[in-house]
Amino acid sequence: MQPLSDTFPVLHSPRLDLVEIQHSHQPDLFYLLTDKRVTEYFPAIALHEVGDVRKIVDHFHKRFRDKRSIRWGIALKGRQELIGTIGFNSFPSGHKGVMVYALMQEFWGKGYMAEAIAAVAAYAFNALALKRIEAEVLPGNTASEKVLVKTGFRHEGLLHQWLLWEGNAYDINMYALLNTAPAG
Repeated sequence: MQPLSDTFPVLHSPRLDLVEIQHSHQPDLFYLLTDKRVTEYFPAIALHEVGDVRKIVDHFHKRFRDKRSIRWGIALKGRQELIGTIGFNSFPSGHKGVMVYALMQEFWGKGYMAEAIAAVAAYAFNALALKRIEAEVLPGNTASEKVLVKTGFRHEGLLHQWLLWEGNAYDINMYALLNTAPAG
């Protein structure tokens, strides 16, 4: 894996801008992360007011500075408001990244997440030289599974008690996208 740049990479797709998440995005993130439809299939931190999101934004910035992860805000082309997030929670073993994403419910089913995944995968394979992108999906999250398959991910199996969150172990379906470009 090539290290993350010191400058946050802004990505573009035909309908989206993937941008660095700022404190000005706190209301958008609060709306996203407190929508039970969005967080039904992933463990989320309990948020009580918009100000609670400040810690999350600071966490994203610190992890990027430390070269441990990267999280983009998803915005419609030319807009400042976020409609979701996407990125890598971690880069275990240096050759792969664990992708995470969330999208406001009113934007589901319009192809936005597939577009964002494709942009991030291209960045990961080209700029970071990752060999593999993983996505961990809780059983029952068929919408997430469909978008992964649509963007070329393959289901590799059910991993029992794979995810540990606040003392609870969760089974996950592992999906992966491999970098098929020739090495060198």
